[in-house]
Amino acid sequence: MKPILEVKNLVKTYTDKGVSLNALDGVSLTIMEGEIFGLLGVNGAGKTTLSSILATLHPPTSGEVLFRGESIYKDLMHYRRSLGFCPQKQNLDQFLTVEENLVFAGRYYLLSEDEIKRRVKQLMEELELTRYAAFEISSLSGGNKQRVLIARALMHKPAIVILDEPTVGLDPDIRRKLWQQIKDLKKMGITIILTTHYLDEAEYLSDRICILNKGKVLKIESVEKLKRDHDMASLEDIFIRLTKEAEQ
Repeated sequence: MKPILEVKNLVKTYTDKGVSLNALDGVSLTIMEGEIFGLLGVNGAGKTTLSSILATLHPPTSGEVLFRGESIYKDLMHYRRSLGFCPQKQNLDQFLTVEENLVFAGRYYLLSEDEIKRRVKQLMEELELTRYAAFEISSLSGGNKQRVLIARALMHKPAIVILDEPTVGLDPDIRRKLWQQIKDLKKMGITIILTTHYLDEAEYLSDRICILNKGKVLKIESVEKLKRDHDMASLEDIFIRLTKEAEQ
């Protein structure tokens, strides 16, 4: 696999009433093409800040983000066309139907009308949304709303998809179905950046995980290697041990 994203010495500083805080403090990492890369950390660790910078929602204070070897800020529009983003807080248009939300997304990315029709049909079939095509968003369950978010993010065939807490608040059976659909995205060659509080979710889905603590990278490794290195069977136990050790 080749690197698709490289983060180099990323710093994000927030200042309030004269007090400065580094939400990210020299973060460096590499994400490979076609992998599921999990971002883990306790509240305030910096994972949401990092994912928002990678999604171009906020600029870094300093440091670099490279997409296939070039700074994302050299041609920001090109990078954004290569990116799909599923926010934690659902922001679908409540006054449009499922199909209309996807059509709007296609037009936003300047797809042809024929391509929009093909993509809408394909994505609704793949994500089991066809029967809900004419439903307004407000009438959908949480799991189906999440599927529409994922479909919207995929309309323009992005190389990278950022999933920010994609299954938070969903029933266990719905979570499991979405896990399989996320696995299916990987089979399509899409690189996935997954931010989650659920350790079982990160363990099941991620090829590698990055544990952040107080804005710094604590560990980047595959789950299997972490289990071998720490002689522990649970990612949750490893996570608790590493974060406790970092506080000492």
